Formats: sequence, C-alpha cells, structure tokens
Amino acid sequence: MAASAPLVFEKAHVLCYRTFDIAEEINLEQARRVISSDARRLKLGRENSQYLQLPNPPLAFELGRRALALRQGPVTVDVTARLFDHGAASIILRVPVAPDTTLEPLISLADELYDSVALEELAVELIESVRRMISPAVQGPHLWDQNESYTVLFVERIQGNPSAEELMARADLARVLLGEVNDKPLSSREREAVTQSRFSYTVEDLAVIDWNSAFVYEPSGSSDIPDLLEVANAQLLEFRYYDYLLDAHIGRIHDEVQARRHGFLGLLRSPYRALARETLATLVDLNEFIERVENSLKIIGDFYLAKVYEASVKRMRIPAWQASVTRKQQLLAQTYSLLKGEVDTDRSLTLELTIVLLIVLEILFAVLRVFE
Repeated sequence: MAASAPLVFEKAHVLCYRTFDIAEEINLEQARRVISSDARRLKLGRENSQYLQLPNPPLAFELGRRALALRQGPVTVDVTARLFDHGAASIILRVPVAPDTTLEPLISLADELYDSVALEELAVELIESVRRMISPAVQGPHLWDQNESYTVLFVERIQGNPSAEELMARADLARVLLGEVNDKPLSSREREAVTQSRFSYTVEDLAVIDWNSAFVYEPSGSSDIPDLLEVANAQLLEFRYYDYLLDAHIGRIHDEVQARRHGFLGLLRSPYRALARETLATLVDLNEFIERVENSLKIIGDFYLAKVYEASVKRMRIPAWQASVTRKQQLLAQTYSLLKGEVDTDRSLTLELTIVLLIVLEILFAVLRVFE
C-alpha cells in the first residue's frame, strides 16, 4: 500500500463514557438480583490478565438503544451501564462509525462527541433511570453535579491491515485525540506530548492514551484496554469527588468554629463536641473510601495490560488528585486533634468547676450547721 494512500476505517466505533458518583457504596450482588440475570461482572480476557486482580469486579448491564442527535443527523447508539462498588456508575454510549470512513470525518466525529451537549443530556437522563432501578442496592444515594467523561476511538479493521508503526506514520493521531479539525499541522512537540503514552503488544495492535481520550487499534476485538481506561476514569472521579467533599467540610469547620464562640454555656458543654464527632466520622468514611477505590484494581506483575493501566493512571493525573485527598485528610486529622483538645479542655474545666462548686456547697452547709 502506498504511504500516501488515505486510511480507510472499515470497522470502528466510538465509546463515550460518562461516569457519575451516585452513592457512598453499591452492593453489586444485590444490584445484579434487582436488575436481571443478564448483568455481568467485568472480566479481562487477554493473556496474563489474571495478574490484574479485580477483587469486586464492576457490574455491567445493557440499557438498550437510544437515538443521539449529531450534526449529520440522529444516530442509534447502544447503551451500557456499569456499576462500581465504591459508588460510581458509568453510562457507555457506543457510537457507530460508518464503514469506509476516512481520517478527516473520524476527526470531525471525535471533535463533536468530546463536547456534545446532546450526549451529556442523554447520559444524565440514563443515569437517573439507573439510580431508580438499583435503589434497593444503594447505600447513601446522591448524585454529584459533576461527572468524568472519557472517549475511546476503537478500531478493529483498517483497509490494508497496516501495522502499528505504519498507522503512527500515516495517521495524525494527535489530531484525532484532540478533535482538531483545523487543517494546520500541529507542532511536532504537541504531537509527541499527546501521543507519548502509546503501546503495542504485537506489531498489529496499538493503543494511544491521552488524558481524556484514547485511540485503540485492536484487530482481535478485545475490549480489555477500554475496560481498564473506564476503571481508571471511575477512580479519578472518586478522588475528585472526595477532594470536593473535603474542601466543603474543612470550610464548614472554619465557619462553625468562628460562629461557636465560648460563652457561659461553654462552661457546661463544649461547643465543639458535635463538630469533633462529625469530623471523626468523616475521617472514618474517608479511610473506607480510599481502601475501596485503591483495591478496585490490584496489579501483580509487570506485563502489557499493567503497563497500559499504570500509564493511564498517570496520564489522567490520578496521583495528583490522590495526593490532594491525602493532604487534606491529614489536615482534617490535625483539625480533629485540635477540636478534641478543645473538647477535652472544656471537659476538664467543667469538672474543675463542679469540684469547686461542691467544695463551696460543703463549706456553706458546714457554716449553716454551725449557726444552727
């Protein structure tokens, strides 16, 4: 095949993920019983995938087909929902790519799907229906007003069956991942920055991972890499959500400490007692959350899928969010120690005041007895 010949994508689709935080915890086995027998747990199928352990694999089930409005007209998309025990839920829309599509129309489709308002509205509508469906299996239901989006361009067959190296040389995958419809070439530095996280297990497959999108060329049809990207995306959402909760809680502590000044009643009961208990409960919940999220996927061994997953985690900047949560967790622990110190001091003062009062009463009663 000539190097200048256009790439023709014979079989491809776009996986659009919208991941929401809908609960403190989801009982996946109970959710399976509530939904249907068709619900299935995530299982990786690639060789050596047993070294990526999913202690409590997420649960997926089909939501049927829906119409999605695009610039070219409405298209029918297959919809899947996936639940995670740490409280996240994904809506996955499988958007078909017309057979024999060339690179430019694919870039245009990617650009539209990255920021599609219609897709966002459909995902919100679908997550509401999922919440109603699984309500008996949910602990601490809620719906955070933010979500995580991720897009995977999944290609199974390209005309001429180019190798991974040929594909990198002939296709400007940086433009695909950025949705850059402008014909002006990107700088070499920008192209390299976008496509630096790229992997091939054989000469025929290719995965290029960016922070909010990925291009996966997988002639075998294996969905292991998109599944791992979804797991990482759900972890990112959870760390963002708890970072938000910690910000809110730390701000509320500051406001309440300012409002609850010591007064006369503070001699009898510390104004910080309830606040200290609430802070301790938040710390306990946070520790449980971090354990569930970190244990959602364990790596044993250094093989292909593990490398792809670890690169995805770094590319999505999950360690930075995790460090932010850990730092605020430590700050909250220090705040709890200060509040507990205040409560203990107030308790000691109350005890000392009670002892003094008892001594005064004893003296008073002794004086009264003398006069009698």
